[in-house]
Amino acid sequence: MRNIALSLTMLFGLVASAHALDGDAEAGKSKSVTCAACHGADGNATLAMYPKIAGQHAEYIYKQLKEFKLGLDSGGKEGRYDVAMSPMAAPLSDQDMKDLAAYFASQTTKPGSTPENVVAEGQILYRGGDMERGIPSCQACHGPRGVGQSLAGFPKVSSQHPEYIKAQLEKFRSGDRNNDMNGMMRDIAVKLTDKDIEILSKYMSGLH
Repeated sequence: MRNIALSLTMLFGLVASAHALDGDAEAGKSKSVTCAACHGADGNATLAMYPKIAGQHAEYIYKQLKEFKLGLDSGGKEGRYDVAMSPMAAPLSDQDMKDLAAYFASQTTKPGSTPENVVAEGQILYRGGDMERGIPSCQACHGPRGVGQSLAGFPKVSSQHPEYIKAQLEKFRSGDRNNDMNGMMRDIAVKLTDKDIEILSKYMSGLH
């Protein structure tokens, strides 16, 4: 297992010198027309297979767009290749990506919900992890309310579609998604059972 604690210490040491993304939200709105088909006009995707990107950190959206483009340019050897998103990101300039990121980050995420039958187990795993299995708490990076850390690169997970969260955790576990910083998510996801992923996906959706 990679030294997650060391990675976090080094990362947060750089946060103080980081700067907010310089995108133009108004310009991003005009450029977001093609995004609406999957993500909705305001970034609140109605189909659960697509993520809600409204209210997501601009830095995180920008990073993913860059890596979707890199995934196509490198034939999947680098970045994050996705059959739908990589071709969409391919024609975007760096400023386009910043503007889109700024626009969707400025929108309000529609709240999700957590089924009562997963609250108890989800809370334990999300907040405390499972030390016997070497699983750290999710809130260490994503925060107690699931809002993440923008400058540190940890995404907001609260109110996200549980189906999308589940799909991403499974991709991290299998290695199909490998653009996580220092392999942190892959190291964690590989230790999660199908039941763990099901519970966490539904639990995180209702965090506020």
